[in-house]
Amino acid sequence: MALTQERKNEIINEYRTHESDTGSPEVQVAILTEQINTLNDHLREHKKDHHSRRGLLKMVGQRRNLLTYLRNKDITRYRNLVDKLGLRR
Repeated sequence: MALTQERKNEIINEYRTHESDTGSPEVQVAILTEQINTLNDHLREHKKDHHSRRGLLKMVGQRRNLLTYLRNKDITRYRNLVDKLGLRR
Protein backbone atom coordinates (compact mmCIF):
# COMPACT_ATOMS: atom_id res chain seq x y z
CA MET A 1 0.00 0.00 0.00
CA ALA A 2 2.85 2.39 0.68
CA LEU A 3 4.36 4.42 -2.12
CA THR A 4 7.61 3.20 -3.56
CA GLN A 5 10.59 5.52 -3.37
CA GLU A 6 10.70 5.80 -7.17
CA ARG A 7 7.05 6.91 -7.37
CA LYS A 8 7.57 9.36 -4.53
CA ASN A 9 10.58 10.87 -6.32
CA GLU A 10 8.51 11.23 -9.52
CA ILE A 11 5.81 13.12 -7.62
CA ILE A 12 8.39 15.35 -5.93
CA ASN A 13 10.03 16.16 -9.28
CA GLU A 14 6.66 17.00 -10.81
CA TYR A 15 5.32 19.28 -8.06
CA ARG A 16 8.40 20.91 -6.52
CA THR A 17 8.73 24.67 -6.61
CA HIS A 18 12.55 24.79 -6.80
CA GLU A 19 15.46 22.40 -7.26
CA SER A 20 15.91 21.15 -3.68
CA ASP A 21 12.22 21.31 -2.70
CA THR A 22 10.83 18.24 -0.95
CA GLY A 23 8.50 19.69 1.69
CA SER A 24 6.47 22.49 0.15
CA PRO A 25 2.69 22.25 0.55
CA GLU A 26 2.32 21.37 -3.12
CA VAL A 27 4.61 18.35 -2.79
CA GLN A 28 2.98 17.22 0.46
CA VAL A 29 -0.53 17.48 -0.98
CA ALA A 30 0.49 15.60 -4.14
CA ILE A 31 2.02 12.75 -2.12
CA LEU A 32 -1.01 12.58 0.16
CA THR A 33 -3.34 12.53 -2.85
CA GLU A 34 -1.44 9.60 -4.35
CA GLN A 35 -1.62 7.72 -1.04
CA ILE A 36 -5.33 8.51 -0.66
CA ASN A 37 -6.10 7.23 -4.16
CA THR A 38 -4.15 4.02 -3.50
CA LEU A 39 -5.92 3.48 -0.20
CA ASN A 40 -9.32 4.13 -1.81
CA ASP A 41 -8.65 1.32 -4.28
CA HIS A 42 -7.62 -0.97 -1.43
CA LEU A 43 -10.78 -0.18 0.55
CA ARG A 44 -13.03 -0.86 -2.44
CA GLU A 45 -11.78 -4.44 -2.36
CA HIS A 46 -11.48 -4.83 1.43
CA LYS A 47 -14.64 -3.17 2.74
CA LYS A 48 -14.19 -4.27 6.37
CA ASP A 49 -10.64 -2.94 6.80
CA HIS A 50 -11.51 -0.29 9.37
CA HIS A 51 -7.93 0.28 10.51
CA SER A 52 -6.92 1.42 7.03
CA ARG A 53 -10.10 3.47 6.78
CA ARG A 54 -9.06 5.41 9.87
CA GLY A 55 -5.66 6.08 8.30
CA LEU A 56 -7.42 7.27 5.15
CA LEU A 57 -9.54 9.72 7.13
CA LYS A 58 -6.44 11.07 8.87
CA MET A 59 -4.72 11.59 5.51
CA VAL A 60 -7.76 13.35 4.08
CA GLY A 61 -7.84 15.69 7.09
CA GLN A 62 -4.13 16.42 6.78
CA ARG A 63 -4.49 17.17 3.07
CA ARG A 64 -7.44 19.45 3.79
CA ASN A 65 -5.40 21.39 6.36
CA LEU A 66 -2.48 21.78 3.92
CA LEU A 67 -4.84 22.98 1.19
CA THR A 68 -6.41 25.50 3.58
CA TYR A 69 -2.96 26.77 4.51
CA LEU A 70 -1.99 27.11 0.86
CA ARG A 71 -5.26 28.84 -0.01
CA ASN A 72 -4.72 31.42 2.75
CA LYS A 73 -1.04 31.88 1.88
CA ASP A 74 -1.18 32.14 -1.94
CA ILE A 75 -4.47 31.65 -3.82
CA THR A 76 -2.86 31.29 -7.26
CA ARG A 77 -0.61 28.42 -6.12
CA TYR A 78 -3.66 26.81 -4.52
CA ARG A 79 -5.75 27.08 -7.69
CA ASN A 80 -2.93 25.74 -9.87
CA LEU A 81 -2.44 22.76 -7.56
CA VAL A 82 -6.15 21.94 -7.37
CA ASP A 83 -6.43 22.07 -11.16
CA LYS A 84 -3.31 19.95 -11.65
CA LEU A 85 -4.42 17.28 -9.16
CA GLY A 86 -8.06 17.30 -10.25
CA LEU A 87 -9.43 18.05 -6.80
CA ARG A 88 -12.63 20.00 -6.09
CA ARG A 89 -14.42 19.06 -9.29
